[in-house]
Amino acid sequence: MKRGKKYNEVAKLVDKAMLYDANDAIELVQKTSVTKFDATVEAHIRLGVDSRHADQQVRGAVVLPHGTGKTVRVLVFAKGDKAEEALAAGADFVGAEDLIPKIQNENWFGFDVAVATPDMMGVVGRLGRVLGPKGLMPNPKAGTVTMDVTKAINDIKAGKIEYRLDKTNIIHVPVGKVSFGSEKLEENFQTLMSAIIKAKPTAAKGQYLKSVVITTTMGPGVKVNPAKISE
Repeated sequence: MKRGKKYNEVAKLVDKAMLYDANDAIELVQKTSVTKFDATVEAHIRLGVDSRHADQQVRGAVVLPHGTGKTVRVLVFAKGDKAEEALAAGADFVGAEDLIPKIQNENWFGFDVAVATPDMMGVVGRLGRVLGPKGLMPNPKAGTVTMDVTKAINDIKAGKIEYRLDKTNIIHVPVGKVSFGSEKLEENFQTLMSAIIKAKPTAAKGQYLKSVVITTTMGPGVKVNPAKISE
Protein backbone atom coordinates (compact mmCIF):
# COMPACT_ATOMS: atom_id res chain seq x y z
CA MET A 1 0.00 0.00 0.00
CA LYS A 2 1.50 3.29 -1.12
CA ARG A 3 1.55 5.95 1.58
CA GLY A 4 1.74 9.70 1.17
CA LYS A 5 4.87 11.75 1.84
CA LYS A 6 3.38 13.25 5.01
CA TYR A 7 2.52 9.81 6.40
CA ASN A 8 6.03 8.51 5.70
CA GLU A 9 7.53 11.51 7.51
CA VAL A 10 5.49 11.09 10.69
CA ALA A 11 5.81 7.28 10.62
CA LYS A 12 9.54 7.77 11.30
CA LEU A 13 8.62 9.11 14.76
CA VAL A 14 7.19 5.71 15.73
CA ASP A 15 9.54 2.90 16.76
CA LYS A 16 7.72 -0.18 15.41
CA ALA A 17 9.65 -2.53 17.66
CA MET A 18 8.83 -0.62 20.85
CA LEU A 19 5.98 -1.17 23.31
CA TYR A 20 5.09 2.27 24.63
CA ASP A 21 3.43 3.29 27.90
CA ALA A 22 -0.18 4.37 27.26
CA ASN A 23 0.46 8.08 27.92
CA ASP A 24 3.50 8.12 25.59
CA ALA A 25 1.53 6.28 22.89
CA ILE A 26 -1.35 8.77 23.14
CA GLU A 27 1.02 11.74 22.82
CA LEU A 28 2.66 10.10 19.83
CA VAL A 29 -0.57 9.40 17.93
CA GLN A 30 -1.54 13.05 18.30
CA LYS A 31 1.83 14.15 16.88
CA THR A 32 1.52 11.72 13.97
CA SER A 33 -2.03 12.61 12.92
CA VAL A 34 -1.82 13.54 9.22
CA THR A 35 -5.39 14.62 8.44
CA LYS A 36 -6.58 18.20 7.98
CA PHE A 37 -9.75 17.37 9.97
CA ASP A 38 -9.97 16.49 13.67
CA ALA A 39 -9.05 12.81 13.46
CA THR A 40 -10.60 10.09 15.60
CA VAL A 41 -8.25 8.26 17.97
CA GLU A 42 -8.91 4.51 17.93
CA ALA A 43 -7.84 1.54 20.04
CA HIS A 44 -7.38 -1.92 18.52
CA ILE A 45 -7.14 -4.63 21.18
CA ARG A 46 -6.30 -8.24 20.34
CA LEU A 47 -7.44 -10.66 23.06
CA GLY A 48 -6.25 -14.14 23.94
CA VAL A 49 -9.69 -15.69 23.53
CA ASP A 50 -11.49 -17.62 20.81
CA SER A 51 -14.63 -15.77 19.73
CA ARG A 52 -16.00 -18.93 18.10
CA HIS A 53 -16.81 -20.24 21.60
CA ALA A 54 -19.83 -18.75 23.34
CA ASP A 55 -18.08 -18.85 26.73
CA GLN A 56 -15.18 -16.75 25.40
CA GLN A 57 -17.18 -13.89 23.95
CA VAL A 58 -16.22 -10.40 25.10
CA ARG A 59 -18.95 -7.84 24.61
CA GLY A 60 -20.28 -4.91 26.57
CA ALA A 61 -20.59 -1.16 26.75
CA VAL A 62 -18.87 1.62 28.66
CA VAL A 63 -19.47 5.36 29.02
CA LEU A 64 -16.26 7.22 28.16
CA PRO A 65 -15.81 10.12 30.65
CA HIS A 66 -15.18 12.62 27.85
CA GLY A 67 -17.37 11.07 25.14
CA THR A 68 -16.19 10.26 21.62
CA GLY A 69 -16.45 13.72 20.09
CA LYS A 70 -19.04 12.40 17.65
CA THR A 71 -22.71 13.33 17.44
CA VAL A 72 -24.56 10.04 17.84
CA ARG A 73 -27.96 9.52 16.21
CA VAL A 74 -30.20 7.26 18.28
CA LEU A 75 -33.13 5.24 16.94
CA VAL A 76 -35.58 3.82 19.50
CA PHE A 77 -38.06 1.00 18.81
CA ALA A 78 -40.92 1.70 21.23
CA LYS A 79 -44.68 2.24 21.45
CA GLY A 80 -47.07 4.38 23.44
CA ASP A 81 -45.70 5.99 26.61
CA LYS A 82 -42.21 4.62 25.98
CA ALA A 83 -42.16 6.18 22.50
CA GLU A 84 -43.13 9.54 24.01
CA GLU A 85 -40.49 9.11 26.73
CA ALA A 86 -37.84 8.37 24.07
CA LEU A 87 -38.73 11.54 22.14
CA ALA A 88 -38.63 13.60 25.35
CA ALA A 89 -35.19 12.14 26.17
CA GLY A 90 -33.78 13.31 22.85
CA ALA A 91 -34.02 10.25 20.58
CA ASP A 92 -33.46 11.21 16.93
CA PHE A 93 -35.92 8.63 15.56
CA VAL A 94 -38.71 6.69 17.28
CA GLY A 95 -40.99 4.08 15.74
CA ALA A 96 -42.28 0.52 15.77
CA GLU A 97 -43.46 -1.77 12.92
CA ASP A 98 -43.41 1.26 10.59
CA LEU A 99 -39.60 1.19 10.68
CA ILE A 100 -39.36 -2.37 9.29
CA PRO A 101 -40.05 -1.55 5.59
CA LYS A 102 -38.05 1.69 5.84
CA ILE A 103 -34.93 -0.23 6.95
CA GLN A 104 -35.55 -3.45 4.98
CA ASN A 105 -36.81 -2.09 1.67
CA GLU A 106 -35.45 1.45 1.52
CA ASN A 107 -32.07 0.43 2.99
CA TRP A 108 -32.30 3.32 5.47
CA PHE A 109 -29.54 3.51 8.08
CA GLY A 110 -29.63 7.15 9.18
CA PHE A 111 -28.79 6.21 12.79
CA ASP A 112 -25.69 5.10 14.74
CA VAL A 113 -27.24 3.18 17.66
CA ALA A 114 -30.56 1.34 18.00
CA VAL A 115 -32.36 0.94 21.34
CA ALA A 116 -35.47 -1.20 21.89
CA THR A 117 -37.89 -1.89 24.72
CA PRO A 118 -38.06 -5.67 25.45
CA ASP A 119 -41.64 -5.94 24.10
CA MET A 120 -40.40 -4.67 20.72
CA MET A 121 -37.74 -7.36 20.24
CA GLY A 122 -40.16 -9.60 18.31
CA VAL A 123 -40.49 -6.82 15.74
CA VAL A 124 -36.78 -5.91 15.82
CA GLY A 125 -35.86 -9.59 15.42
CA ARG A 126 -37.25 -9.45 11.88
CA LEU A 127 -34.43 -7.01 11.08
CA GLY A 128 -31.72 -9.26 12.53
CA ARG A 129 -30.21 -10.13 9.15
CA VAL A 130 -29.87 -6.47 8.24
CA LEU A 131 -28.95 -4.91 11.59
CA GLY A 132 -26.75 -7.77 12.87
CA PRO A 133 -23.92 -7.53 10.30
CA LYS A 134 -23.80 -3.74 10.78
CA GLY A 135 -23.48 -4.09 14.56
CA LEU A 136 -26.76 -2.19 15.01
CA MET A 137 -28.87 -4.92 16.65
CA PRO A 138 -30.11 -3.90 20.12
CA ASN A 139 -28.56 -6.14 22.78
CA PRO A 140 -29.24 -6.52 26.53
CA LYS A 141 -25.48 -6.81 27.28
CA ALA A 142 -24.88 -3.42 25.69
CA GLY A 143 -27.81 -1.91 27.59
CA THR A 144 -29.71 -1.22 24.38
CA VAL A 145 -32.63 -3.54 25.20
CA THR A 146 -34.25 -1.85 28.17
CA MET A 147 -37.42 -0.31 29.58
CA ASP A 148 -35.38 2.65 30.83
CA VAL A 149 -35.10 4.34 27.45
CA THR A 150 -34.25 7.71 29.04
CA LYS A 151 -31.10 6.32 30.69
CA ALA A 152 -30.11 4.43 27.53
CA ILE A 153 -30.40 7.58 25.38
CA ASN A 154 -28.62 9.79 27.95
CA ASP A 155 -25.72 7.31 28.26
CA ILE A 156 -25.32 7.00 24.48
CA LYS A 157 -25.42 10.76 23.96
CA ALA A 158 -22.91 11.20 26.82
CA GLY A 159 -20.34 8.97 25.09
CA LYS A 160 -21.33 5.35 25.68
CA ILE A 161 -19.60 3.01 23.28
CA GLU A 162 -20.13 -0.67 22.63
CA TYR A 163 -17.17 -3.02 22.34
CA ARG A 164 -17.23 -6.51 20.86
CA LEU A 165 -14.81 -9.00 19.34
CA ASP A 166 -14.59 -9.36 15.60
CA LYS A 167 -13.88 -12.72 13.94
CA THR A 168 -10.13 -12.25 14.43
CA ASN A 169 -10.55 -11.70 18.22
CA ILE A 170 -9.85 -7.97 17.97
CA ILE A 171 -11.92 -5.14 19.49
CA HIS A 172 -11.91 -1.87 17.48
CA VAL A 173 -13.24 1.22 19.28
CA PRO A 174 -12.92 5.01 19.16
CA VAL A 175 -11.56 6.71 22.30
CA GLY A 176 -12.00 10.35 21.27
CA LYS A 177 -10.62 13.00 18.93
CA VAL A 178 -7.07 14.36 18.53
CA SER A 179 -8.32 17.76 19.76
CA PHE A 180 -9.25 16.27 23.17
CA GLY A 181 -5.62 16.47 24.30
CA SER A 182 -3.56 13.80 26.07
CA GLU A 183 -5.25 13.91 29.49
CA LYS A 184 -8.82 13.35 28.27
CA LEU A 185 -7.75 10.72 25.73
CA GLU A 186 -5.83 8.84 28.42
CA GLU A 187 -8.82 8.89 30.80
CA ASN A 188 -11.07 7.57 28.04
CA PHE A 189 -8.53 4.88 27.10
CA GLN A 190 -8.04 3.73 30.72
CA THR A 191 -11.84 3.60 31.26
CA LEU A 192 -12.21 1.43 28.16
CA MET A 193 -9.34 -0.90 29.12
CA SER A 194 -10.70 -1.35 32.68
CA ALA A 195 -14.07 -2.40 31.24
CA ILE A 196 -12.46 -4.89 28.83
CA ILE A 197 -10.26 -6.36 31.59
CA LYS A 198 -13.31 -6.74 33.87
CA ALA A 199 -15.16 -8.46 31.01
CA LYS A 200 -12.51 -11.23 30.81
CA PRO A 201 -14.34 -14.57 30.39
CA THR A 202 -13.57 -17.21 33.01
CA ALA A 203 -12.89 -19.65 30.13
CA ALA A 204 -10.03 -17.45 28.82
CA LYS A 205 -6.65 -19.07 29.43
CA GLY A 206 -3.13 -17.63 29.14
CA GLN A 207 -2.38 -14.02 28.26
CA TYR A 208 -5.62 -12.04 27.94
CA LEU A 209 -4.32 -8.78 26.44
CA LYS A 210 -2.30 -10.01 23.45
CA SER A 211 -1.66 -6.64 21.80
CA VAL A 212 -2.94 -3.09 22.08
CA VAL A 213 -2.46 -0.54 19.29
CA ILE A 214 -3.54 3.12 19.32
CA THR A 215 -3.90 4.95 16.03
CA THR A 216 -5.62 7.94 14.43
CA THR A 217 -7.67 8.03 11.23
CA MET A 218 -5.08 7.41 8.48
CA GLY A 219 -2.17 7.77 10.96
CA PRO A 220 0.45 5.13 11.91
CA GLY A 221 -0.31 2.66 14.70
CA VAL A 222 1.55 2.88 18.04
CA LYS A 223 1.91 -0.28 20.14
CA VAL A 224 1.07 -0.04 23.82
CA ASN A 225 2.72 -2.35 26.36
CA PRO A 226 -0.17 -4.63 27.47
CA ALA A 227 1.71 -5.64 30.63
CA LYS A 228 1.55 -2.05 31.89
CA ILE A 229 -2.20 -1.62 31.47
CA SER A 230 -3.80 -1.82 34.88
CA GLU A 231 -7.37 -2.54 35.88
